[in-house]
Amino acid sequence: MAMTVHCDIVSAEEEIFSGLIEFVSVTGSLGDLGIYPGHAPLLTELKPGPVELRKQGGEQDIFYVSGGFFEVQPHKISILADTALRAKDLSEAAAQEAQKHAEQAMADKSSELDYSRAAAQLAEATAQLRTLQQIRKKLGR
Repeated sequence: MAMTVHCDIVSAEEEIFSGLIEFVSVTGSLGDLGIYPGHAPLLTELKPGPVELRKQGGEQDIFYVSGGFFEVQPHKISILADTALRAKDLSEAAAQEAQKHAEQAMADKSSELDYSRAAAQLAEATAQLRTLQQIRKKLGR
């Protein structure tokens, strides 16, 4: 039986996941991280993107986080997300529309604040689409 560690994924609104996992993959501020039980303690900022869990027993689950923090302790992993969703709850059409709208807003450089907001929206929509593509690749579609 594989080693496991307890993992919690919490957003500002609710707890999304709590259980034992064998592996977690996230996008931290300095790049992609893959964590197994027994990893050294770690704290990093999360970038928008997918969170992949391999749960106890080998079942995989994918979530989307819009940013937040990732903490690894000897017996617990915590993902504190600004927004977290189960990847199956993401809408590809809505993400593509948000991406298109953000790109248009960035092209219309009416103010620096609007440009910054549009850039953040573009990054979030792109991360959602990347999460959906990762799911498709895993499911072989």
